[in-house]
Amino acid sequence: MEIEFTHKQAAHCENGVVSNLMRYNGFTVSEPMVFGIGSGLLFCYIPLLMVNHAPVMTYRAMPGFIFKRFAKRVGIKIKREKFKNPAAAKAQLDDNLNKNNPVGLQVGVYNLVYFPDEYRFHFNAHNLIVYGKENGRYLISDPIMEEVTSLTEKELEKVRFAKGAFPPNGHMYYPTSFPKELNLKPAIIKGIKHTCRDMLAPIPIVGVKGIRTIAKLIRKWPKKKGTKTANHYLGQVVRMQEEIGTGGGGFRYIYAAFLQEAGKLLENDRLVELSKEMTTIGDLWREFAVEASRIYKNRSAQDDAYNKVADQLEIIANREEKFFKKLRKAV
Repeated sequence: MEIEFTHKQAAHCENGVVSNLMRYNGFTVSEPMVFGIGSGLLFCYIPLLMVNHAPVMTYRAMPGFIFKRFAKRVGIKIKREKFKNPAAAKAQLDDNLNKNNPVGLQVGVYNLVYFPDEYRFHFNAHNLIVYGKENGRYLISDPIMEEVTSLTEKELEKVRFAKGAFPPNGHMYYPTSFPKELNLKPAIIKGIKHTCRDMLAPIPIVGVKGIRTIAKLIRKWPKKKGTKTANHYLGQVVRMQEEIGTGGGGFRYIYAAFLQEAGKLLENDRLVELSKEMTTIGDLWREFAVEASRIYKNRSAQDDAYNKVADQLEIIANREEKFFKKLRKAV
């Protein structure tokens, strides 16, 4: 059984899954529009959660939130299911495929056999689409891959029930009903206001304040943790930014594209102007990642090197604070 499904590559997995599922159901919504309406842009430092023996930062909303918010704001109903029993998860998946209903899955990355080895680590918030089954293999549309691929029943079960932080537990989701047409304009405004609220939150681990907190910690890590741990922690900041999902710089480019598209749709030139500013901020994130990677790859023990990248982060935080205040006023 193979559903007539059109695969389109995307920059980020959850946005790409939603955009592709929407296209299958007759609605053309771009990846940036999904991301913006779903208020996907975020920064959050989660000190109590350790992954690969280092604290976690996230540059996006928690897995599933983008689709949930997008659906609510444009009037779509979605169904989500999790399972304790792999056999029940497989049966429900097969039932959907028999009904010509492609579904989104949350999976672990580590055992995705079609991923290059350097990208296979313990991260359980990846998203993909299953759109059919042939000769005992599930047909996979992974939005970050150029072409479609497939997994055996055992391979798919292994990633659906991956262990570790945020285990997916067979998580499967798909839209169940749609409005006659999507009214994107009010959804765009709600999405922008939510993102501004998150990024300007008066909480030391969220938004621009969270970025400043990480900058302060980077200055302290060499003396407090030692060079080896400091390098490992700094590497985690960059890995979360550039390798997991689309990361800090990449998400800002997607958000810039959203603002440009939203500005034209709402006939709001200010949003188009701000999209250019967000692109520049994305460049600053990328520059930070390059400088930080030089430190941990060269195992630099110089305090000044850590202070310089911390300075870069503080500049980014200041730019983003001004940006989101202007964006809030623009809508």
